[in-house]
Amino acid sequence: MKKVLIPTKLDSLATKILADHGGYEVVQEPKTPILDLAKAHPDAHALIVRSEKVTAEVIDALPQLKAVVRAGAGFDNIDGKYARSRGIDVMNTPGANSNAVAEEVVALILADLRHVVRADETTRRGEWEKAKLMGRELTGKTVGIVGLGHIGRLVAKRISGFECRVLGYDPLVPPEKAKEFGIEPADVETIFRESDFITLHIPQNAETKGFVGKRLLALMKNDATLVNCARAGIVDEDAIREARGLKAIRFLNDVYPKDAEGPKSVADIADLMMPHLGASTVEANRNAAVRAAEELVDLDEKGVSPFVVNRDMPAGLDASYCDLAFMIARVARAILGPEKPLSRIEVSCYGKLEPYAKWLSLSLLNGIWDDINRSSDFKTVIADLEGRGVAFKVREADATKKYENSMTVDLAAGAAQVSVRGTVGEGVKMIARIDEFNHLYWTPTRNAVFFEYDDRPGVIGAIGDALHKADINIEDMRNPHNPATGHSMAMLSTNKPVAPELVASIAKTIKSFKSSALAF
Repeated sequence: MKKVLIPTKLDSLATKILADHGGYEVVQEPKTPILDLAKAHPDAHALIVRSEKVTAEVIDALPQLKAVVRAGAGFDNIDGKYARSRGIDVMNTPGANSNAVAEEVVALILADLRHVVRADETTRRGEWEKAKLMGRELTGKTVGIVGLGHIGRLVAKRISGFECRVLGYDPLVPPEKAKEFGIEPADVETIFRESDFITLHIPQNAETKGFVGKRLLALMKNDATLVNCARAGIVDEDAIREARGLKAIRFLNDVYPKDAEGPKSVADIADLMMPHLGASTVEANRNAAVRAAEELVDLDEKGVSPFVVNRDMPAGLDASYCDLAFMIARVARAILGPEKPLSRIEVSCYGKLEPYAKWLSLSLLNGIWDDINRSSDFKTVIADLEGRGVAFKVREADATKKYENSMTVDLAAGAAQVSVRGTVGEGVKMIARIDEFNHLYWTPTRNAVFFEYDDRPGVIGAIGDALHKADINIEDMRNPHNPATGHSMAMLSTNKPVAPELVASIAKTIKSFKSSALAF
């Protein structure tokens, strides 16, 4: 059993997902300090945290630790570099909290514009400050968004209902992409000069520390508002203090250097303050819990995750191709027969994937063997294969075949062989060919079953009838034929696993000479 420590108040769905999956023992103790919990469970395989500090000391207390998952977007509370030096993957869950933070930004702006907090306090005291609490409207104003990730784009979407002019800056987002989200691309200076409201959605790092300082604040319009629901360090507090002495700018804040009780250094300059409530919604907590658990399972089973933030992904490689490599290998292994000892593996990577063949091979091999060491480099894995008596080869791609951005995997177990090719189209991972059956473009789901047989009428009906009797629904199907050989293949995605006994029974009924079930 792999032990997972959760030293935080995370939705119980994370524990349920891991428990239901099997193979995980979860220890969730939100009231126990993380270092104490680590020392009490030195055999932990993974940590799932929120704002808890995962320091080198915590990592050293967990000699078997393989992964740290931050149930949220920011991960500066985790010493990612030290974790990498120990072969530990750090992941986050981008997007899980995005809507909650985006809605908080709108809530802060509206609350400030209409004096909601003061109006409530004074009215409860029996006062009637209607004349003093004249507000302003958001409709028709200019909103500037610095950082167009998940949260920034959602802010633009939520703000759109107020018919605002929305400016946006993000060096990683092409201008044409920003326009698709209803955002007018602009440089930072233009945003600070022309916006009535500026909201920050960038990470805190060496480059962004003190990002909003004297220079940018000097550009802000009188009565403009700055909103920070990102990270405390990206704003120079002293610069805001000085700027507010020169003009009537407003500052709405939800982030601090430390999430804890006690006086806050921005209390004298913040017009509205919240105790880091951006991600504190029932929905966001649930989303982050689900994502954290699923990402951990995915990392353990596939070896590569697009959400690992401290492992270098080669520039130019789309992470979905790592999942594709895993999927192709898992399909090939199932068709060849999982019980057969492999003797040879050959891989071809075409198009833009060719330079990344060795990197992709790590995911591919993990699709064949769950116990491949995912933290190893390519040379270590190849040495492992030699110890298993398996020959491994990355073939030189034949460009004349014009298999753009696709992968082919050939497996052999003695005389038995199988060849599978796959690709990614419109973001969808698909199997393009299995042996002699080409142009399949089939997307496997969690469960699938294969049968190869001599082509004749009535076979698909017999398969469907058997699955129906077992209360198994067919979600997708391919039934390619090869006139040259007279063979057909039935490839069916199902809503639940097909038991080996049922596969064998169906194979006998339809006289299939090659059959297998597959679960991802």
